[in-house]
Amino acid sequence: MRLTLDDLATATGGSLHGDPTTVIDGLSIDTRSLAPGAGFVALVAERDGHDFVPAAVEAGATGVLASRPQPGVAVPVVQVEDTASALLAVGGLARSRLPDRVVGITGSVGKTSTKDLLAAVLRSRWVTAASERSFNNEIGVPLTLVGAADDTGATVVEMGARSPGHVALLCGVARPTAAIVTSVAAAHLEMFGSIDEVARAKGELVEALPPTGVAVLNAEDERVRAMASRTSARVLTYGLGEVDAEVRAASLELDELLRPRLRLLTPWGDAEVSLAVHGAHQAANAVAAAACALALGVDLDDVVEALAGATVSGLRMEITRAPSGAVVVNDAYNANPTSTLAGLDALAALPAAGRRVAVFGPMAELGAEGDRLHREVAAHAAGRGIRVISVAAPGYGIEGIDAVADVDSAVALLGDLGDGDAVLVKGSRVAALERVATALLAL
Repeated sequence: MRLTLDDLATATGGSLHGDPTTVIDGLSIDTRSLAPGAGFVALVAERDGHDFVPAAVEAGATGVLASRPQPGVAVPVVQVEDTASALLAVGGLARSRLPDRVVGITGSVGKTSTKDLLAAVLRSRWVTAASERSFNNEIGVPLTLVGAADDTGATVVEMGARSPGHVALLCGVARPTAAIVTSVAAAHLEMFGSIDEVARAKGELVEALPPTGVAVLNAEDERVRAMASRTSARVLTYGLGEVDAEVRAASLELDELLRPRLRLLTPWGDAEVSLAVHGAHQAANAVAAAACALALGVDLDDVVEALAGATVSGLRMEITRAPSGAVVVNDAYNANPTSTLAGLDALAALPAAGRRVAVFGPMAELGAEGDRLHREVAAHAAGRGIRVISVAAPGYGIEGIDAVADVDSAVALLGDLGDGDAVLVKGSRVAALERVATALLAL
């Protein structure tokens, strides 16, 4: 979005040093990915963004948002008290210039994939802006809004919940007019304490909707379904199979690479849908995306066509056959108990697999319940006949688990793989277990 430096100064209450008519096109906090013409925000976190202002200017930044003087900088500077707060304010300004077709998505599992699928469908009708990867916090949300093109017709904003009130804060900036809540599960328990507290935090999204909005709720999750009482917006439910929902998938089947085929049943008509993404759980994400898009006015035929070619962000159920002939399921972006159990079920569902092995890293931020939840995942794997190799994750420690200290040891322990073998790689982001998948795909 094109904004002037005067716009930034007005929105943030900052002092402008330089030409007020200077234009920025979007904002960046990273000089490595800054597009020429964008503005640079000098955030102060583990590293001080002010140290990178010269590099940002060299990379083509046309303006800088900073919290201390920047003498000698060759572009205009808006100086504010706090750049993080200022970024939120600029996000709010950008939102005021977007049409009231803004979708917020939250949930313990599936929000990024649902965001990707919904954005693909909305693009069949409007220029659509959407969060990159998992940019779902107080930095990512305003960057998404400011990064929207001037002719944007629809915006999809992913919203994570790190503590009570966090989603409400993000809604105050993005002001969503539609919402999808995918699930409430045992994620981030270290911060919330209980799954009911997680539900309360996720429900802040539907509370923020206007009466003219629409809340798309997962009817299969009782805590999500109960959020209908927390909004004045229209409620549209979705689910799989025989669940009592207005939009649902029937006749769900998976092909040999676990790509779902289903019959979509909706108030707008029924249709056969084939997905390009992998995993039975993606069927629910696709149905959620379809429900929201249909409610916003996208034609059913366009929904079906868009879903057939839609992809999701990397490291999420990427199923690839290695040169060795083994199938590698790279789901290493993140992990919590619900998504890890789904990964195990997907691994078990692969046809003609001989040896099935799960390489697991830790599931982070589970608090006092962590060891129990890790053991339950390990027991589920054992019940499915799946061997588990844990990497720097002692919490899985039940009999029969192979525990190793690092990625190289895990790859070595897997040994020679070939036709009929299948390996699932999954762990929280801190584990970076995609390195295992990369090594296996090179064999």
